[in-house]
Amino acid sequence: MIVCDGFAGNIALKTIEGTARFVADLLKRAFSSSTRSKIGFLISRPATELLRTHLDPNNHNGAIFLGLNGIVVKSHGSANELGVDTAIGFAAKMLRDDLNRRIAEDLGNFEAKAA
Repeated sequence: MIVCDGFAGNIALKTIEGTARFVADLLKRAFSSSTRSKIGFLISRPATELLRTHLDPNNHNGAIFLGLNGIVVKSHGSANELGVDTAIGFAAKMLRDDLNRRIAEDLGNFEAKAA
């Protein structure tokens, strides 16, 4: 999780996405470079599929905007149906968890201890 303003957050997100695409491209080229590499890929396929699932931005879509009196989740512009569904689920979970009340309560406790 990264807590930052929108500009810095967008830079961090684009950097992470670019790095993930670069590494995925390197792995693809490495696994297709020889017959031995292709056999290695077949052996490691369950692990690479797990990695692909974890790195898929549609499985982790949605950034919360804090400092508002409601729940706002910003979805990635290139999200597919799964990504939008993930962002909606994220927003629903924050509503169920009563996130805004909990943040306000924690800030109140922090201010009380600081005084």
